[in-house]
Amino acid sequence: MNFKQTTFTALLRITVGALLLQTAGCSFAAEDPVVIAPPQLDEAAPIAKTETAVLSGGCFWGVQGVFQHLRGVTDVVSGYAGGEANTAQYETVSGGDTGHAESVKITFDPSQVSYGTLLQVFFSVAHNPTELNRQGPDSGTQYRSEVFAQTPEQHRIAEAYIKQLDAAHSFGQPIVTKVEDGKAFYPAESYHQNFLTLNPNYPYIVYNDLPKVADLKKLFSTRYSETPVLTKVSS
Repeated sequence: MNFKQTTFTALLRITVGALLLQTAGCSFAAEDPVVIAPPQLDEAAPIAKTETAVLSGGCFWGVQGVFQHLRGVTDVVSGYAGGEANTAQYETVSGGDTGHAESVKITFDPSQVSYGTLLQVFFSVAHNPTELNRQGPDSGTQYRSEVFAQTPEQHRIAEAYIKQLDAAHSFGQPIVTKVEDGKAFYPAESYHQNFLTLNPNYPYIVYNDLPKVADLKKLFSTRYSETPVLTKVSS
């Protein structure tokens, strides 16, 4: 990884993470996972061997890192979704007015892990779905919680699951996650790919994201893979 490529905003994110780490014993605490029921509605018996999902849940470093440790996942790419191709660059997206959200594109084998299971992990450990336009120290519409459905069935499953979780009062507040169709995904810059694995000692990663991977291992032990699936995609 070429650290000279890291933008000012990325460095600011890391600095904020360091400050949070220093004050964690006082007024800050990492997000706790929430144990939730699996979706009552899930995909039918799979026909295809490969499927994709696009999810947005705050900084893509941690979300990518979580799903890279989930069995049945074959690739996870950090990127942008929700806006246009000509604004899908980190410095532009960081302005918060492009319509893009930091997202991950997950390629998975539906015979090993279902779309519903991906959503269960997404809502349980990958992010907090009750936070509006923010996650942890990061705020802005680019950090919103959103499911970019790739098929009508994915849309139906995601909306049904949100209603199920809200009806069960699984979280202390209502879920704010949006479900949207027809939005293209654009891979992020190469220095954002595999960031958690390549930079496990970054304070932001240590404080905000490594606990999510630990929560995945604890709550989904039979689905956890010790070796992450690293993407080879670069932009």
